[in-house]
Formats: sequence, C-alpha cells, structure tokens
Amino acid sequence: MCENSTMSVTILGIESSCDDTSAAVIRDGIILSNVIAGQKVHEAYGGVVPELASRAHQQNIIPVVHEALKQAGIGKETLDAIAFTRGPGLLGSLLVGTSFTKGLATALEIPMVEVNHLQAHVLAHFIKADESDTKHPAFPFLCLLVSGGNSQIILVRNWNDMEVIGQTIDDAAGEAFDKCAKVLGLGYPGGPMVDRLAKEGDPMAFRLSKPVVAGYDYSFSGLKTSFLYLIRDALKEDPDFIEKRKNDLCASLQYTVIEVLMDKLRKAVKDLKIREVAVAGGVSANSALRKAFEEHAEKYRWNIYIPPFAYTTDNAAMVAMNGYFKYLDKDFSSMDIAPFSRVVI
Repeated sequence: MCENSTMSVTILGIESSCDDTSAAVIRDGIILSNVIAGQKVHEAYGGVVPELASRAHQQNIIPVVHEALKQAGIGKETLDAIAFTRGPGLLGSLLVGTSFTKGLATALEIPMVEVNHLQAHVLAHFIKADESDTKHPAFPFLCLLVSGGNSQIILVRNWNDMEVIGQTIDDAAGEAFDKCAKVLGLGYPGGPMVDRLAKEGDPMAFRLSKPVVAGYDYSFSGLKTSFLYLIRDALKEDPDFIEKRKNDLCASLQYTVIEVLMDKLRKAVKDLKIREVAVAGGVSANSALRKAFEEHAEKYRWNIYIPPFAYTTDNAAMVAMNGYFKYLDKDFSSMDIAPFSRVVI
C-alpha cells in the first residue's frame, strides 16, 4: 500500500473546511490527539455563514493546534509534516487552514501535505486507537459517504485510488434532514434532532416520495418537496399538526432517507460483488443508519465498518491519517498551492 518505513512518522492534521476548526496528531497511524472547536454563532442563522466561519477559524486555529500538540505530549519540533484540507469546502475557511499550514511548515522546515476532505472521511476507518487496533476495511471496499454536503457511493481500490460510482444529483442526505428540520422548527443542525425525535415516532406514519434515479445515483429534492407539501396541506386542516405529529414526521423522514441510501448501496454491493462495506461522514452518526448497516451485515453477510462518533463529523484526525499515507509515498505539496471550494475524488 505504501513504502515501508522503519522510522516513526508524526503528522499534524489541520481541518478547516466548514465551521469546525480541528487539529490532530497521528504517529504511525495511531491517534495521539484530536481537538475540535465548533462555532455556535451559526445556529441563529439556520446554517453556516461563510464570512463568520472564516473569522472564527482565524480566532480558533492557534489555540486548537496548541491544544492538539499539548494533548499529544509532543513539541512542534517533533513533527515530520503537516497535513491540511485543501478542499472541498468554504473557500474562506479553507484559506485560513492553508495559510496557517504554509506558515508553520515554513517555520519548521518540514513538508506540507494537501488532503481531499472527502477522501479523508473514507480513510478515517484506518485511524488506530493503539497498536492492537487492526480493524479496518480490506481493499477493495465500498464506502457510503453521507454528510450535509455529500451523498456518494465510493469504490475504494486503495488509499489513493477511489472512484465515485454514485452520487446525489441534487440535495445531499444531510441537507434534506437539515432543510426539513428547519420547517419543523427544530433549528440547526437538524440531523441530530431528527434522529432523536424519530426514536419516539412511527416510521410508517407518512409515505414520502422516493425519486427513481438510474444507476447508483441519488436524488433527495423530490423527497424534500413531498415532505414540505405534506406539512403545508396538513397545516390547513390543523394549525397544530406539526406539534402533534413531530415525532412521526421525523421518523417517516428518517426512514425514507435511509431506505433510499441503502437501496442504492445494496445494488452496488450486489453488482460489484464486494462485501467489504463502510459508511463515513456526518450522517453516519445517525442511529437508524447504523442500525440499517448492522441489519444488512447480518442479512447479506457484509463485513461492515462504522466509524467512532469522533470521526463522523469534520475532524483533523482523518486529515492526519490521509497525510500519513501521503507522507510515506513522499506526496508533498508546493508552497504555491491554493485551496478549492469544489474538488472531486
């Protein structure tokens, strides 16, 4: 997979693609620290405000990196390289992480390693808690990457050889959760609140639209629209409809989104005859999706890989892990590199 290295390799990872500032230290694939600073300022706006996000990153990045090094018990002089998220993400936020990395790498005279944010989510499965931690997917494997901005099925042939074989043609699954949650008055981010309320609801209470899309691609805009129309029409009959049926609405929404995701994943597994199956991204924290994975593993004899909750949302541990693999292959970045808001795997 990578060149063998007899010397210990210590990587600092920096993640600043959206509204979480994160720094982590990984040594030879083993996690030493993973520090995340969130930004509550966006809750009042029902979504991430790019300008506010980049300003908060500027305030957070130095103390977050300091804390990551402190928790790892190392000095910055111990670092062999710095891995950073180049994209995709919010350009202003990415610029903060990229600029900081350039400055620190120059000062320490060590290489910097660019990381694709989406690939990093997939490679979070290779982060080791300690030397005895050997549970990770075998190549090739399929990974369902689901987050607020992405819903993809990825064929992973190797750590540096990934192909998107299916993706959303409109809204991502997490985006559908957030937008529908906003209509229900649940605030932002909506996904975790939908998950919590759905546990008390009936997933069969309401039938929602499931768009038919060819191949392994997804579509969630029709589902979202049918959800909005359902509420609009019901509110005409009963102004208290949302409050009375909130749990059932969340359960029905969650059930339909997960059914759409798993239908396509099941088709990909069957067609490609690959039973090593992983899930990654923020929506992989959803309890119903995790349960669906476990049920599929039992029914279809899949070998499944579900990340620890710490590695589901945006975090620097996954960036450092990707950077570690790239370091072993001497895949370094030049100082004139610029971030991109849209990057494909």
